[in-house]
Amino acid sequence: MSQHNSDNFLGGLIAGTALGTVIGLLIAPRSGKHTRKVLQKSADAVPDLIEDLSTSVQFQADKLSHTTLQNWDSTLDRLKDALIAGQAATRAEFSKTPADPQRD
Repeated sequence: MSQHNSDNFLGGLIAGTALGTVIGLLIAPRSGKHTRKVLQKSADAVPDLIEDLSTSVQFQADKLSHTTLQNWDSTLDRLKDALIAGQAATRAEFSKTPADPQRD
């Protein structure tokens, strides 16, 4: 699964869980006072959920950044090798060609 899809899935999972909890509490057969207490506890937990999500997203972003840098370094190394091979092939090709008499 791609990084973007993972983040979307995680965010959707948390939002869906929170929404399902609120709806379940609102339609549950409890007294209003008890339901308000449960809702208050749930609301108090939201900052912790947001912090956990933020930490997870930051970790994934750092991981993606590290992977991107590794891929970039690998690409630069391959490009350097290709340029060196191209220069060597060009030198070899020019050394095989006889000198142009009109150029002398």
